[in-house]
Amino acid sequence: MKVYLDDERETPRDWKRVYWPEEAIELLKTGKVEEISLDHDLGDDDHGTGYDVILWIEEAVYTTDFQAPVIKVHSANPSAREKMESGIRSILKRSKKSKQ
Repeated sequence: MKVYLDDERETPRDWKRVYWPEEAIELLKTGKVEEISLDHDLGDDDHGTGYDVILWIEEAVYTTDFQAPVIKVHSANPSAREKMESGIRSILKRSKKSKQ
């Protein structure tokens, strides 16, 4: 399954659309997500952002045997994108260590 977290953009064909971090996390917990694409700004920062999903994946990778899917960021917010990509690098680094 491919998951697309966004509040405004059109959903790519063959992707499952979610609007909030908790929806994405529930799908990730199923173990069926092969790829996820995240926006950061979802219209209500108090409800959550795409970065919250990165944090959840990072914690799951470090504390359990969770296998992270391919993670992409499609946010137009430059500073948020950089923060999210830094989290992805950390996830990838941990994933490589756990495979050794």
